[in-house]
Amino acid sequence: MSFESYKNLGEVLKEYEITASETNYIIENKIDIRESFREDLEFCMKELTFEESEYAICETIIFPVLKELYRLYRDKFTLWSHKSLIYNEKLSGVPDYIIAKRSPLGKEIFEQPFFVAVEAKRDDFTKGWGQCLAEMVAIQKMNDQSEQQTIYGIVSNGQLWQFGKLQNNRFTKNFAAYTIYNLEQLFAALNYVFRQCELELEAITSGCRDNS
Repeated sequence: MSFESYKNLGEVLKEYEITASETNYIIENKIDIRESFREDLEFCMKELTFEESEYAICETIIFPVLKELYRLYRDKFTLWSHKSLIYNEKLSGVPDYIIAKRSPLGKEIFEQPFFVAVEAKRDDFTKGWGQCLAEMVAIQKMNDQSEQQTIYGIVSNGQLWQFGKLQNNRFTKNFAAYTIYNLEQLFAALNYVFRQCELELEAITSGCRDNS
């Protein structure tokens, strides 16, 4: 078994006894977007073909968007691309992107804890969420914070972005999705996720958590 073996959310929910729900938990946190980024993204979307390739989706849309947000949080986190994640034989594979704690030893160190798994899928959100939730479960177990830390997941085809979170044995999918065509709103949602991860890191570092 590997992350890619899971075909849908239900398989992961059943195997790991996770309860699922949907609600709008994201509180948009708006930020300014650099004009140079807007121009480059617009150029890519107009001039490049990406609909038929997940790799092209990653390179032209998803990674540039994540990287732009990551610029604001690079002192706390590292953005990893296609890095192996292995917990056991059932929970292993290569997430498209992972947000992890930045190591004091340098950016070359794949440091725990991990906070976000991002999957790019060419319009197959059903399989995408099965794979992404399996990655979130692996992250939860590797971090050994199963009852406390919230793990975030994102599935995107470049144009549509969906968000979910895992805390203990509860998976919550944000009911509202976001699109690349409303860049301000998408960045506000992503900024919320990064900020929550920052708070999670602060709680881990201080050893104090709100268990409510």
